[in-house]
Amino acid sequence: MRAAWIESGCTSGEGGPEGQRAGFTLVEIMIALTIVGILAMLAIPAFQHAKWNAAAARYAADVRTATAAFEMYAMENGNYPPDRGPEQVPPGMGPYLTKVHWDKPTSLGGGWDWDYRVFGVIAGVSVYKPDAPDDELRIVDDILDDGNLGSGMFRSRPDGYIYVIEE
Repeated sequence: MRAAWIESGCTSGEGGPEGQRAGFTLVEIMIALTIVGILAMLAIPAFQHAKWNAAAARYAADVRTATAAFEMYAMENGNYPPDRGPEQVPPGMGPYLTKVHWDKPTSLGGGWDWDYRVFGVIAGVSVYKPDAPDDELRIVDDILDDGNLGSGMFRSRPDGYIYVIEE
């Protein structure tokens, strides 16, 4: 009986091989947590940047869609619709804005706004009071325009940003 027990690797009276331990030491756990923390520290900014890029690309696509809708309306009706406040669909634009949820927040936060003969432009699609930081809005400007929020077709306006359709 003792020979079978020795052949199985058991040499102590404890019922298991010598030096066998169950679980991890505190130092091993701390090292693993430190490595996971460092990886998270490196990954979180990359995920945030990817999230900003996705929101900016979505907003740019929605602006282009809305711009095409307002241009189509103007072409069919001889003029742009009158100015309206944020998140208010301009009269007659309902059928044209089916692909843009005008009454809901934009992907940058804030509300959609139709600007007609205000802010020094004839027509423009705006985001009113966006939640996005300037870094994210610069990404939008890079997609739509010249990367400068102070000039070009996509630029700042009071309480928001406007994409100019016609000056």
